[in-house]
Amino acid sequence: MLFKVNRATALTLLTLLLLLGFAPTSQAQLGITRPKGQQLLDGIVVKVDNQIVLQSDVELIYSQEIARAEGKALPPDLKCKILQSLVLNKLMLARAEVDSVTVTDQRVNSEVDRRMAYFVQQIGSEKRLEEQYGKSIKSLKDDLRPQVKDQLTQQEMQQTITGKVTVTPREVAQYFSKVPKDSLPYFSTEVEVGEIIILAQVNDKAKQAALAKLNDIRAQIQGGADFATLAKQYSEDPGSAKEGGYLGFFKRGELVPEYEAASMKLEPGQLSPVVQSQFGFHLIQFIERKGNTFSTRHILLKPETGTADASAAAKTLTKLRRQILSDSISFAKAAKEYSSDKTTGGNGGLLQNRQDGGTRLPLDKLDPAVFFTIDTMKVGSITPPLPYRTDDGKDAMRILWLKSNTAPHQANLQEDYQKIAAAALNEKRNKALDEWFLQNRGTVYLEIAPEYAQCKVLDVAER
Repeated sequence: MLFKVNRATALTLLTLLLLLGFAPTSQAQLGITRPKGQQLLDGIVVKVDNQIVLQSDVELIYSQEIARAEGKALPPDLKCKILQSLVLNKLMLARAEVDSVTVTDQRVNSEVDRRMAYFVQQIGSEKRLEEQYGKSIKSLKDDLRPQVKDQLTQQEMQQTITGKVTVTPREVAQYFSKVPKDSLPYFSTEVEVGEIIILAQVNDKAKQAALAKLNDIRAQIQGGADFATLAKQYSEDPGSAKEGGYLGFFKRGELVPEYEAASMKLEPGQLSPVVQSQFGFHLIQFIERKGNTFSTRHILLKPETGTADASAAAKTLTKLRRQILSDSISFAKAAKEYSSDKTTGGNGGLLQNRQDGGTRLPLDKLDPAVFFTIDTMKVGSITPPLPYRTDDGKDAMRILWLKSNTAPHQANLQEDYQKIAAAALNEKRNKALDEWFLQNRGTVYLEIAPEYAQCKVLDVAER
C-alpha cells in the first residue's frame, strides 16, 4: 500500500522507522571494507581542509543502502544525501583538530581489538580472516586503526554538539502526531528479560598453577630467553600475544591500577614479579618512557575455572532466586548487588535494546540461547541457574527473568513511548547538528568534484 505524504512527514516517518528497526552490523560499520580481490571505484570527490571523501566511500554506503532496501525504491538523490553526511563527518574531524577534541590510544586500540575479535568469531578463525583479506591480522589492525580513530573522534565531536539535547514528553507527543496514523509501524512480539550473572571463581589450585608457570617463564627470560618469543608462545592476551606481548604507549591512569603500579617501579628492560589483575596474572617487561607516556610488554595467563567454582555460583543464584520469588528482595536490587555484569546490573538486571536504549526486545532479535529459554516461560517466572559464558570467555552461571511479554501491535504512545522518544530525540539532535553545520561550514576550505556539484552539500535544508 502506498501513502502520499509531504516531504517533512516522510522524513519524520523515515527517521522513526530507521530507529525502531535493527540495522545489521556490517563489515563497513566495523571498518573492514576491502576483501582480497575486491575492486572499488576511487578518487577524491570532496576535500574539507585536510580531510577527504573518496568515491569508494560513497559507493560503498550506497551499495549497503541498496542491499538494505531489499528491492524497494530508493530516493533518487540518495548519493547526494550520503555525500552530505560524509561531508558533515569530515567537517567534524576538521573542527576537532581546531578544538583539540581527541581520543586516547587505549580507546582506539580497544575498539580495534573488539572489531577484529568480532570478525574472527563471525568468519571462524584468524587464519580464514587473513585468507579472505589477503593480509595478516596485524596488517588488518593497522588498516583499521586510522579509520577507528576518525570514527571515535567524530563521536566525541558529535557528543560535544548534541550531548545536552533532551526532549520533553510534550515534544515526544508532537513528534508522534506528525506520523500519519495509517503509516504507523507494526511491532512484533516484544519481551523484557532480566538476568543476574555470577562468575565462576578461580580456585586456589588453578591460581597456584598459573603463578608457578609465569615464575618459570620469568626464570627463563632472566636466563637469556627472549621475552617476545615466549609471549607469542604462552600469552593468553589475544590482542598482544602476536606482537610479542607489546602493548604500546599509555598515559598514567589508562591501564588497570595493579598493572600500572607494577610498571612504574621498573626501569627499561626490567621484569616485574608476577602481578594479578582482573584479567589474570601478568609478567611485565618495561620498555621505555616517552614524555608522560610509557610502553611495556606482558605475558598474560588466565587461570582455568572448574565445575566446583561454577557450582558455588549456582548455589548463590539458587538462593537469590528463592528470595526473589518469595518477595524477600526485588530482582532489580539483587541484580544491582550481586550480578557480575555491571551494565545490566545497573539497569535492574534488564537486557537493553541497543537501538533505542529501552528494555523491550523484539522476540525474533533475541540471542538464540535466551529465546529458546524464555519461549515457554510465563511472565514473572525465573529460570534455575544456567551455565553461561561471558563475551570475554569467562565461565559463569546466570538466571533469567521474564518480566513482560507484549503482544504484536501498532505503535502507540502508551506502549512504545521509549522508542518514540528515542526517535524524537534523534530528530532534535539532527537539528542541532544542522545548526552547528551552518555556523561552522564557512570555517573550512571545501572543494567538490564536478560530478557532485549538484549535491549542494552546504545546504542543510536539503539534508
